Amino acid sequence: MENGFKVCCVAPRPSDPDVFLCGGFSPEVRAWDARCCKMLRVYKAAVQQTLDVLFLSGGREFISSTDAVSRDSADRTLIAWDFETTARLSNQIFHERFTCPCLGCHPLESSFVAQTNGGYIALFSAQRPYRINKRRRYEGHKVEGFAVHCGFSADGSVLVSGSSTGSVHFYDFQSSRTLSTLHAHQHACVCAALHPIIPAVMATCDWTGEIKIWS
Repeated sequence: MENGFKVCCVAPRPSDPDVFLCGGFSPEVRAWDARCCKMLRVYKAAVQQTLDVLFLSGGREFISSTDAVSRDSADRTLIAWDFETTARLSNQIFHERFTCPCLGCHPLESSFVAQTNGGYIALFSAQRPYRINKRRRYEGHKVEGFAVHCGFSADGSVLVSGSSTGSVHFYDFQSSRTLSTLHAHQHACVCAALHPIIPAVMATCDWTGEIKIWS
């Protein structure tokens, strides 16, 4: 299927995995049906790039993260959309002047996180109006312009993040304190993912494409 722009992020719909969102170097996020290679919907904002997309509420809503960081762009950094109607549900979610290269949904609780270029991970409610939790944020790693990803353990108790320093940082989700730090790569560690079934296994990847499996 021809999307028409360079794709940076893809998200399958939880309730219908054959339907997926894609975003990238375009003002648009597009929904596609892989069964018929047909574009279903278009979600357009006054931005140049979509950095990540994340489904909420079983696929009825989703959040898009964009490259908008100017003084008057608080309504475009994180945007909540209705999947079916393409309507904006909220555009006043994140008011700090940092882009958010990665979004992640908690596996059990109604919340999601956003990795920020401010060097911390912000926590939000996954219910409207998607309020930020100002009392809890996860910091200690560095982003420094890299697309550093973060994610949860299967039970949601641990939040893991890469770092531009090459390290992997493990945070206690409830207290936000640092549990441990692992020096994983010589270059920026842009992704760390805990195994969904085997808790002691983790995969990491650095900026050069090196992938490691840890246990």
